[in-house]
Amino acid sequence: MRATLDVLMSRLRMKQLQLLIALDDHKSLHQAASAMAMTQSAASKALQELESMLDAPLFERTRTGMQPNPFGHCVIRYARLLATDLTALCQDMAEIRSGTAGRLAVGVIMGAVTGVLAPALASLQAGQPNLAVEIVEDTSLRMLGLLDDGRLDLVIGRALVSDQPARYRYEPLGDEPISVVVGPAHAAPRASELAFADLARYRWVIYPSQMPMHALLLRELDLAGMSMPANAITTASTLVTVALLQGSADLVSLLPTSVAQPYARQKMLRILPVRMQSRNDTFGIVTRRGGTLSAAAKRLIAALRAGRPE
Repeated sequence: MRATLDVLMSRLRMKQLQLLIALDDHKSLHQAASAMAMTQSAASKALQELESMLDAPLFERTRTGMQPNPFGHCVIRYARLLATDLTALCQDMAEIRSGTAGRLAVGVIMGAVTGVLAPALASLQAGQPNLAVEIVEDTSLRMLGLLDDGRLDLVIGRALVSDQPARYRYEPLGDEPISVVVGPAHAAPRASELAFADLARYRWVIYPSQMPMHALLLRELDLAGMSMPANAITTASTLVTVALLQGSADLVSLLPTSVAQPYARQKMLRILPVRMQSRNDTFGIVTRRGGTLSAAAKRLIAALRAGRPE
């Protein structure tokens, strides 16, 4: 089996498979050769080479013409599958070049999903309904690794988290406002203004150390003369954070304001009036420097720019 596969991989030509399909359609070597714009002798030679590679005859000559035998039926079936797949490949390539279809893989930080990526994608897919989109939400550092590997077309995040930020093109889109949030039944007072010191007796849901919101919380606690609580719950998941807050009267956390506001409007979370003393880093469009962008990626970037706040 291995020897046959090696021979096929090195010697098989698509022209030979097309000839098999033509023979199956026309039942005549002369007519198949004519359809393929080949001489009959060239067609006969191509068929003999293929049968030699497969070490089996593929057709029987009958009074009604050339009929495939069981080996022939098997090879013709796969020849048609390959021809169909190659046709689909050409169509996909053409659609990717035109930007009307294809695949787009986007990495995005949590705070840019709702207000930045979602409307840009809606605008993009209104004109490209056949475009398949994969969205990865993670830390900027992890997504830059996926970008380097070619698994993402672009990232909406931060390039400065890399130890080699010059490897990327970076176009800022805005900053990421952060809110302090609790569950709807939380015991925090409903005052007009609160400070971090007012939250000292509550437990925190925090983010892993590599995430910018972890560093932001550390700065805010330090400015308030507080330290990170030892009994904190650590998670990178927005869904887990929201679920934990909703079921607790003493947990508090940080969420991007764009994520927290829809939950607050539905009375599923409460945004506390805590003023941040430090500012979170900006985020933007990150692409590989020197890389080639697909038409779909370029159109998404145009949609992101169009929706950028002035």
